[in-house]
This record gives sequence, structure tokens and C-alpha cells, in this order.
Amino acid sequence: MSKSLISRRPVIRRGASSGGQEKAAGAQSLLRVLGWKPFFQQQLSLDELTDCEPVRVMAVHRGQLEVSGERGDEVVLVHGPLFDDAEEKPTVGDWLLLERDSRKPLRRLERSSLFRRMAPGAKQVQLIAANIDNVLIVTSCNHDFNLSRIERYQALVKEAGCRACVVVTKADQSDAHEQYREALKSYRDLPLVLVNALDSASVEVLREYCRSGETLSLLGSSGVGKSTLLNSLAGSELAATAGIREDDSKGRHTTRHRALYAIPEGGLLLDSPGMRELGLADVSEGLTAVFSDISELAAKCRFADCAHETEPGCAVRAAMDSNELDERRVRNWRKLEREVKRNSRTLAETRAEERAFSQLVRTVGGHARSRKSGEN
Repeated sequence: MSKSLISRRPVIRRGASSGGQEKAAGAQSLLRVLGWKPFFQQQLSLDELTDCEPVRVMAVHRGQLEVSGERGDEVVLVHGPLFDDAEEKPTVGDWLLLERDSRKPLRRLERSSLFRRMAPGAKQVQLIAANIDNVLIVTSCNHDFNLSRIERYQALVKEAGCRACVVVTKADQSDAHEQYREALKSYRDLPLVLVNALDSASVEVLREYCRSGETLSLLGSSGVGKSTLLNSLAGSELAATAGIREDDSKGRHTTRHRALYAIPEGGLLLDSPGMRELGLADVSEGLTAVFSDISELAAKCRFADCAHETEPGCAVRAAMDSNELDERRVRNWRKLEREVKRNSRTLAETRAEERAFSQLVRTVGGHARSRKSGEN
């Protein structure tokens, strides 16, 4: 079994209750450690409470899922209608209901949050993770630090409704810490922490984001120290690490697939491959939240379709001219807005094509069955 599955089981303290009660209490305690919350419990019917077991997806492979639940770690084969839709199929962090005896996956529970991106070079989305509570946006004290990229990640996090923190690693390799604090001082709802990911004491402040029963995700480029940070938080070597090219601070992919890991305090930590491309789609609300100051100014422009370039009465342009608004920030806002509209339109067209094709298949199948019935 892959070490990505939970290796640390909670100690269930047994009291004077009956064996059945002890077993039920132990199962519930284990599920809570895995991130089980009332939000998921309330989705179960009375029959499902009796006939099914909830399990959490810990890792996804081409032909199988690694899951963990009240029985421990097991493998579920990927087949059936549950896995047909690219946008609806289970991903890391999802909760599935398995039939108690056959261990067949029956359905996926509704998600509390979902991270996804446009698949590079494709017309569909790629699921990143589900049911995440908190996010560390990881960058480093070198060429990787990029406000526009941080805003891109922040839009994704805002759309999902998660709590976020920017973590700047490799703080031991730079004395210019103030420049990073200065760069993010206007982002009042986005805390900044500078750490040496190799030093467990340095990352101690981040433990508030991975309390027992909560799931923490690390997002960032390759080589910024996500896997090293994960290992320091976990107190053991869970993920492989590698160096970077010093001339351009570019990293190499050490994490090959997304997986959940356990940490000593009982929280779960998601490690994922570095993403050089994070195409955004269907994150309009997240984008508005990240750039709320610009959106409020844009609402004051004289023209509703103002492009914020040379139009008279443009409140955004006036704020830039008076240095109240950073021109870089406005450029990135425009870029991301165009990208989200373009990708959302592409997804809508792709979904329409898939629905039309499915309808065609059903129609052809129906005609074939009718002819066969008539021949008989």
C-alpha cells in the first residue's frame, strides 16, 4: 500500500460501553480525523447509514483510488458511471460511499470546496482537490516570488471559500525579508509567513492551519519547497525533495501525483505537483473578491463598458494616475478577467458538445433496440 495513505491511526480510548458502541465510537473518531464533518453526515439517508461506509480518497491513479475509512486503507477500482464525467469524477479529498459488503463505490458526496484548473492544452477542467479547509500559497525568497501569480492562486482559493496564507520559504537564504512584507501589506486578509522549510521550529506557526480533522493544501510552483515544508510539518520524510536551478530558480517536479498525508496532530496535508500553468475558469466570484478595490472603482466609471484605458470619466484610470492604484495590479486584473471569460466560454461549448453527443448515442441506441425488438 502506498505510503500516501494514513499511517498514523488515532488511539481510541475504550470505556465501559458495549462492544458495538465501542466500534461505532472508534469508527466515528477515525472518520473525524480523516476530515468527516456534519456537512457530509447530513447527506446520508437512513438506508445509507446502514448499508454503506464513507471513505476518503487519499490518492488517485489511472486505474484505482487509494481510500481510507473506518476499516483502514484499501483500494477501489476505477470503473462505472461514477467515473465517466471528467468534472464530476472523484478526486483527492473527496468522500465516497462504498457498499459495505461488495466495497463498490455507489456515489460521491457533495463537496464543501473544490479546486480545479483548465487542463493545459485541453478544453476541459482538471480537478486538483476537494474538501480543503485551508491553503498555503507557497513561494520563495528568489525569482519565484511573483505577485501576479499569488493573485492567480488567491482567486482560486477565494472561489473555493478556503482560508489562505502566503508562505515564503528559503528565508534563511535572504536578508531582504522586508520587501516581501511590503509587497503584500495591502492584502490585509492574506497573512504572510517567512520560513525556513528545513527547520521544524520555523514552520511551527503554520500548525494552526492543520489542526486535527482539517485538511490543508499546499499550492505553488515546482522547487519552492512544498514537499520540504510538508516533511517538516509531518515530522518525517513523506515526500521526495529536490533542488532548483540557481540561475533562474526553476524547480523540478518531485511530487508525481496528488496525495493526502497524515501529520502528528491529526490533520491531513495535501501535496501536489508544482503547476507552471494554472488556467482559471468559472472563478468569477473569486476574481471579484481578490480585486474588490478595482471592481468598486470600475463601478464608478462613466461608461458601463469602460475598458479603463483612454475613456473619459474612467475612475480606474484616475486612480492609477494618482498612484492610488498599482498599474501592475490593474493589468493582471484585466488579464485574468479575459482568461476566465475565454476559458468559461470554452468549457460551456465543450459541455454542450458532450451533451449533444450523449443525446445522439442514446437516440442511436434506442433506434437499434427498437429494430431488434421488431425483428423478434
